[in-house]
Amino acid sequence: MMVRIKAPAKINLSLSIIGKQANFHQVEMVMTTIDLADYITLSKVSDANNQITLKSDFPSLPLGRTNLVYQAAELFMKQFGITDSVEIEIEKNIPVAGGLAGGSSDAAATFKGLRELFKIDCTDADLCKLGEQIGSDIPFCIMGGTALATGRGEIITPIKSPPHCWVIIVNPRLSVSTRDIYAAFSFSEADDIDTQLMLDAIEKGSFDEICMYLANNLEYVTTRLYPLITDIKRELQANGAHGVRMSGSGPTVFALVYTEKKANHLYHHIKKVFPKFSVYKARMLG
Repeated sequence: MMVRIKAPAKINLSLSIIGKQANFHQVEMVMTTIDLADYITLSKVSDANNQITLKSDFPSLPLGRTNLVYQAAELFMKQFGITDSVEIEIEKNIPVAGGLAGGSSDAAATFKGLRELFKIDCTDADLCKLGEQIGSDIPFCIMGGTALATGRGEIITPIKSPPHCWVIIVNPRLSVSTRDIYAAFSFSEADDIDTQLMLDAIEKGSFDEICMYLANNLEYVTTRLYPLITDIKRELQANGAHGVRMSGSGPTVFALVYTEKKANHLYHHIKKVFPKFSVYKARMLG
């Protein structure tokens, strides 16, 4: 038996760090899914060896215990007493370590796929509890849609979807360590962000206000390390993007565009200006 699950990327419409405890930062994040996605294919191997085998079309992806997919499978199988072996194939489309939660979304899809594969009676909320043990973005990726994430990012409050729009994704093919970016964050240097402004804009369905209130406390940290983020943003803004921001800990930058015609123009322009970067055109799923 085989199961194939879509694992969509996310973007941060707003990311505010509001405090810090001993070993983690407290955040308020407004996140939404887009239709740039990985795909996870899971196959059951009927034996009692309890083995997890990962495969991927992405050559440099680690396929052992450091991979969140492996950790998700191991945790799920232990939790529900599964002794069969599982083969998991990861089809990568989301940039790795790019601030789009690709690894977390893959892990979330793994939880869902294993639930279906082994006919386990558990809810998405149950999966979220498991997921937060290995990654704070995983509960959001399990729930999907649009949500306010608080705590470490694991407390998910679903909200209204933003108005339909197009998203241009620009990844400079750099891998950024989320841990390192958070470690370099300083409250004294960061802008103050009012998350409620974004929540109100989404509630009103105002595309213009959503673009106006895009925010990310981590952007200054990553931009200081990789100044080309500023070059990407400037090029997007100068060529028709309505709103531009870095997603997560970066280095991926996204632009919101209201019409498909303008999205097509911007997509082709950016590919021409930055031929060595990964550029995608996607829809906001919300």
